Amino acid sequence: MRTIQRAALAAFILASAAAYADGIAFITNLKGEVAVDGNPRPTLLGELARGQKITVGKESQACVMYIASGKEYVLKGPADYLLKDTEISGAAGMPPVTRDTAWRTNSKVLVQVAQTSAASVRMRSIAPPKLDVDPKLLFPTQGSVATLHPTFRWRAADPKAQGEFVLLVAGQEKPVHLAKASGGSYRLPARLLPGTEYSWMVMVAGNEIGTGKFRTLSSEALAQIDKRKPSEKAEFSDRILFTLMLQEMGATQEARESWSRLAQERADLPELAAFAK
Repeated sequence: MRTIQRAALAAFILASAAAYADGIAFITNLKGEVAVDGNPRPTLLGELARGQKITVGKESQACVMYIASGKEYVLKGPADYLLKDTEISGAAGMPPVTRDTAWRTNSKVLVQVAQTSAASVRMRSIAPPKLDVDPKLLFPTQGSVATLHPTFRWRAADPKAQGEFVLLVAGQEKPVHLAKASGGSYRLPARLLPGTEYSWMVMVAGNEIGTGKFRTLSSEALAQIDKRKPSEKAEFSDRILFTLMLQEMGATQEARESWSRLAQERADLPELAAFAK
C-alpha cells in the first residue's frame, strides 16, 4: 500500500513540474468565480502559459503577475481576458488594471510550494495526522531565520514550568547566552551574528526537551527582507510574495507561519492552509 502511495505521489509531482515548465505568469489572488480555459477555480500560485483564457465572473476578481517583469494585472468581472507574452488583454468586459512591482519570483519556488501543498493534501487524505502534544522545541529548529532577535519557542509537559535556556554557536562548547524562562518562549535580548549557525536547548526539571539548530541569514539577505517586508495593510499579493521570498531564502519555518496567518485571513483559499504544512 505504501509503495502505491509513493508511486502515486511521485507521478503527481512529475506532472506538476511539467505543467509549470511553460509558465510565464502566476495567480496571486482569487475571489469569486474565476476560470482558466473553461476550467473553474484555478489554484492560487498556479502558473499560466501564453494563450490561456481567463474568465472572471460578476463581482469576482483575479490577480495575475508576470514572473519576469513583476507586473501584476488585476482582472475584474464580468470579463474575459487573454494571456499574452508580456501583457494581458481584455477580450470582453472590463479592461485589466496594471500594477508595477519590484517582485521577481523564482519558478522553482512556485513549483516547490505547489508540490508541498499537493503532498500535504494527499497525505492528509490517506490518513488523518496524529495530534502532536509531546514536549519538544518548536522554533527555530530547521533552516534559516530572517531575524537576529528571534523568539525561541518550545512545548513542555507543564506549560508554566520554568526552563533553562542555552544558546551556543554551532561547534563551540561555551554558551553565548544562558537564561531561565517559563511559558514556553524566550525572546533573545542580544543580537545574533548574521550568517552564523547556532544550536540551542531547553532543560525543564533537569530533563532536556530537545536540541535545535538554525542559521541566521546573511546581512545582505536580512537587509533585503527588511526592505521588502509589507505592512499589514499591504496588498494581499504583496504578502503572498513576501512569504514566497522567505521560502526562497530558506526561512522555511517563518514562511509556514506566514502561510498560516494568510490562511486564517482567507478561508476561501484552502490551498493556503496546505502551504503552511
